Amino acid sequence: MLEFFTNPMSRGQIVRWMLEEVGAPYEERIIQYGPEMKGPEYTAINPMGKVPAIRHDGKVVTEVAAICAYLADAFPEKGLGPTPEDRHDYYRWMFFAAGPVEQAVSMNSAGIVPTEEQSRSFGFGSYDKVVDVLETLLSDRDYVCGARFSAADVYLGSQIVWGLQFETLPKRDAFAAYAGRLTGRDPFRKAKARDMALIAEMEAAKAQ
Repeated sequence: MLEFFTNPMSRGQIVRWMLEEVGAPYEERIIQYGPEMKGPEYTAINPMGKVPAIRHDGKVVTEVAAICAYLADAFPEKGLGPTPEDRHDYYRWMFFAAGPVEQAVSMNSAGIVPTEEQSRSFGFGSYDKVVDVLETLLSDRDYVCGARFSAADVYLGSQIVWGLQFETLPKRDAFAAYAGRLTGRDPFRKAKARDMALIAEMEAAKAQ
């Protein structure tokens, strides 16, 4: 039993892509923003009152990076987790994306620029430094783990694709090439089509 709690206008899009990569059947639970997402029934799943979350055989997992890593481990036959040879890159860049990238992009989008002194204390240092590190990483490899696609690409790749689309990351050749490799995958396209259809349904309902 695999339940997926999401809203199409959220980071749930990342988890849906991961679910499509895994290929396991799941039950979709659309959670609306507002009272439903903050209410007792859903906060019993995620006390933060945020989506996405999954419940697999009665076990709840929240936080997008954790969900991606969990699903890779839960379905090892799909080959989306790390191998002994690339475990270092897999975990290094998965957590880099969950920490420094997430923080740097969020603060930059909010117009918050750390002073030089603050940058020594902040885990991401500076937005420009994070962007440069990402560009260097993606300039000499196809995927996070080299030639092999993994769950780390679902998580980091979603941030790159999103960043280019909404201009929270600069348009650099390495980012565009990487995003092109990811968005051409059938599971990505299937997941995106479902979320876009749900968004269209919601907008049509509001218009009535």
